[in-house]
Amino acid sequence: MKRYFAAAIFFVLFTSQAGARPYQDMFPNRTDFTDAEKPLLEKLNFQQGVIKLPDAKATLNVPADFYYLSPADAMTVLVDIWGNPRAAAEGTMGMIFPAKYAPTDIEAWGSTVEYSADGYVSDADAATTNYDELLQNIKDSIRENNVEREKQGFPKITLVGWASAPHYDTSAHAMHWARDLMFGDDTKPQHTLNYSVRVLGREGVFQFNFIAGLDQLKEIEGVIPTVTKLVHFDKGMAYTDYVEGDKIAAYGMAGMIAAGAGAKIAAKVGLLALALAFFKKAGILVVIAFGAVLRFAKGLFNRNKTPTA
Repeated sequence: MKRYFAAAIFFVLFTSQAGARPYQDMFPNRTDFTDAEKPLLEKLNFQQGVIKLPDAKATLNVPADFYYLSPADAMTVLVDIWGNPRAAAEGTMGMIFPAKYAPTDIEAWGSTVEYSADGYVSDADAATTNYDELLQNIKDSIRENNVEREKQGFPKITLVGWASAPHYDTSAHAMHWARDLMFGDDTKPQHTLNYSVRVLGREGVFQFNFIAGLDQLKEIEGVIPTVTKLVHFDKGMAYTDYVEGDKIAAYGMAGMIAAGAGAKIAAKVGLLALALAFFKKAGILVVIAFGAVLRFAKGLFNRNKTPTA
């Protein structure tokens, strides 16, 4: 009996780790990694297949053309490789990347994975929201907030416009949109992409926030249909499992999009009860986005520089 029990434990442990691979297995044909990059890549376990996320009551089904990194590994990427502040990188459920890029590649892009258990988000306003008007309100709010940002020594943010207008996929119950952002006062500032995907569940919202350059927009747009289908909620937790009496989120579709601009936008779009925690999370993502700007504009982790470790 003990032998069978031990064998069962071994099987569980083996299968739970079967999707984790070292970088040498993930990129078997790559011989161009530098001596500075290799120690950082050796810290990472590249995972594919079924990734269980109990806190979100869901799993990610990661196909062969993507890979997943755990929260600890995501911290290594965001802080040690991409140079973001540690506080900005906390609280994720990991990251996903296209399998053709290693996180150390200068052209690499990825998405943080998060979940907000804020309740059931009504999609009733998805088709009726005036997204051009919402965009202008967000622009005004960011402009107002820049005064305080610059006082605190941070570069101002300019929202140029929608890089991809908000779109709601009714079959996947997923909203996605992208913003074209610039940071600072340079005469030729670097544009950065702030692409967001939200997949709705019965009790909350799955969040994918892409960290990339604007020139990668088409590449990311091409994988959005795949990304919206990565999430599989546990039995009874899907969006369509809602029953009367479930917790209702304090924001709708417009609120999800406006959240990244800060709480001032809430009053402008009539969102009187937006959750403060939601805004705090969205604000952190602005810091991560700024880290992406530095990475692309200043060439952090390029072939001619020694990466931070």
